[in-house]
Amino acid sequence: MATAQEWVEALQLRSHPEGGFFRETYRAAGKIARDHLPAGYGGDRNFVTSIYFLLRSGDFSALHRLRQDEIWHFYDGGTLTISVIDPQGERSAIRLGRDVRAGETLQAVVPGGCLFGARVETPETFALVGCDVAPGFDFADFEMPARAELLKVYPRHRELIEQLTR
Repeated sequence: MATAQEWVEALQLRSHPEGGFFRETYRAAGKIARDHLPAGYGGDRNFVTSIYFLLRSGDFSALHRLRQDEIWHFYDGGTLTISVIDPQGERSAIRLGRDVRAGETLQAVVPGGCLFGARVETPETFALVGCDVAPGFDFADFEMPARAELLKVYPRHRELIEQLTR
């Protein structure tokens, strides 16, 4: 297993606004016209996009929301817990990792419209994953609400919100 820094260098990852490191690896040439997308999309979108994403223990991916579904794939490192708050305010967790006998999964989907953030559970390690978004990712479809706003809307999830916001 390579170290987190070796992966960052080898894959040419850069800092992500939500935390961690990323690099887009694929953006489909084909596009879906805005007229054929659900309400709320402000323009055309590529069919699909893919990224590498690396998160070190001690850091976190801040709570954010995408309009689209996001498919996560585990590649290397320790267990990554993705915390999800659905539009009805219900909380769940996905454990992405290689120990499937312990309830971890190699692949998972976070439905569009859900808030989600992530952290590595194993101290002194990292998680290297891939994420696919369809229709393709555009920052216009990305929302990272402020802590104060989230605490007003989801007060019963205070502890999680304080852990996964800056």
